[in-house]
Amino acid sequence: MDNSEMFWSADFKELKKGYAEEEEKFICLLCGKEISKGIVYPEDEILYEPEKYMQVHIAKSHISVFDYLINMDKKFTGLTEHQTKLIKLFYSGKSDSQIQKEMDISGSSTIRNHRFVLKEKERQSKIFIALMDLLKEKDKNAPSFVEVPKTAKMLDERYNVTVEEKENILKKYFPDGRDGFLKTFVLKEKQKFVVLGEIIKRFEAQKIYTEKEVNEIIKTAYFDYVTVRRFLIEYGFLDRKPNGSEYWLK
Repeated sequence: MDNSEMFWSADFKELKKGYAEEEEKFICLLCGKEISKGIVYPEDEILYEPEKYMQVHIAKSHISVFDYLINMDKKFTGLTEHQTKLIKLFYSGKSDSQIQKEMDISGSSTIRNHRFVLKEKERQSKIFIALMDLLKEKDKNAPSFVEVPKTAKMLDERYNVTVEEKENILKKYFPDGRDGFLKTFVLKEKQKFVVLGEIIKRFEAQKIYTEKEVNEIIKTAYFDYVTVRRFLIEYGFLDRKPNGSEYWLK
């Protein structure tokens, strides 16, 4: 299971913590970093047990779970830009009067109204989650969908792919196996999403690559590394510095 699948399949408690626990390790849901159990980890002259070290990692690498989640695309959070800014200010501990001044909002009642709307959204979310859980128990005909990368820049039809469709696409376009060479990159958007999701598995998490290294890895899958590299970035699988000097998995 890749990191995006783990992220979306995590329960509420795991998502709130930012990491999941397996028998031998803890896994960061935000970036995929793994911390093995049974090891003491040194950091700034302090020794940490594995779970505590995972918490240190999240603080150092992601600031906090809140910061990571609130800065996700609004397609995932369901929040408007205005609501996102308000929640950030509420989380920072600022008073309503301070927020009112900072956002140039007239009247304290307006801040209270925003709080009420957010509370109503929370109630609706709880009901919706309960409804979806109940639906899963009854809807035996629902297809399994491929998880959307949480770093996707937008949500559109290209990500509407079932697990069965994914398997058929990979079988067709990687005739020599998934570690083999791609038959063609002249593909529909859905097919590109599936193929790129397979190619990105050839990269390592938490590793910084030069452009040359990225090109060499892509060449093991397809000759037109420039086009594939561009789409890996466009589809939210790969990120880079503006000058192209460093690349990494998102």
